[in-house]
Amino acid sequence: MAGGSGATGWLAGYTALITGGGSGIGRAVAHRFVAEGASVAIYGRDPEALSKAVADSPDPDRTHAIEGDVRDSERLHEAVAETVDRFGGLDTLVANAGIWDYQRQLTRLTGAELAATFDELFAVNVKGYLLAAEAAWRELVKTRGSIVMTLSNASFYVNGGGPVYTASKHACLGLMRELAYELAPKVRVNGVACGGMNTDLRGPAALALDGRSISASFARKKPDSPPPAIPLHDSSTDPADFTGSYVLLASREQSGPVTGQAISVDGGIGVRGFATPAGGDHL
Repeated sequence: MAGGSGATGWLAGYTALITGGGSGIGRAVAHRFVAEGASVAIYGRDPEALSKAVADSPDPDRTHAIEGDVRDSERLHEAVAETVDRFGGLDTLVANAGIWDYQRQLTRLTGAELAATFDELFAVNVKGYLLAAEAAWRELVKTRGSIVMTLSNASFYVNGGGPVYTASKHACLGLMRELAYELAPKVRVNGVACGGMNTDLRGPAALALDGRSISASFARKKPDSPPPAIPLHDSSTDPADFTGSYVLLASREQSGPVTGQAISVDGGIGVRGFATPAGGDHL
């Protein structure tokens, strides 16, 4: 597709649509894709964040903002059409928009809070991915393109969030695998299972956490704080350092035979030793 005159890199000539592209890992992936030669449409709810992401892009002319909510199927279809109209096609969908439950445990939520949080968080984290894929698959078939989903260490392990977030990310892992089957052989579907990073990840409005950002947790850390319980405990928390796997999976030339796979970019959680054996000792 139209990648801009003189664009070079692993994604030269590609076009991508990234949901949740105005901040955090979505913004970092958008900027990395542009640096790799792609034209990118970023989709999100915050017009100011979208405008800033475009202005800060390595090439603003190849970066286009579209305001919308991932829970809105009609708007997602419009976003796909707008991306194709502007850049000539669609090669990659990055399903990325999400919210976190701030590790609110089952025993610390009322039934009403749990129900409302589940409905909101699953609507964004799971239904948002499914609706984005439904809006994009026809164009991706035309280009033999791909979908890359932002997963999480919580797609495989416990306590990366509370029960609602963990369940949502396990669901996204299953969704990625199912769509990899359903869309083969025309469209590859993969995921990047990210670990903790310094990103503007928000919480559900149902718990009055929609104005809170996970980045504040990183900002409060002191130089002498104990390291995170991961083998690569001195690794970066900058979202830009998590973007390489997205480039790899988006590139036909680099990962053409790869589908239904999740690349873990989490500092090695799967090979760490034992820590606290139970999470309910306070009960």
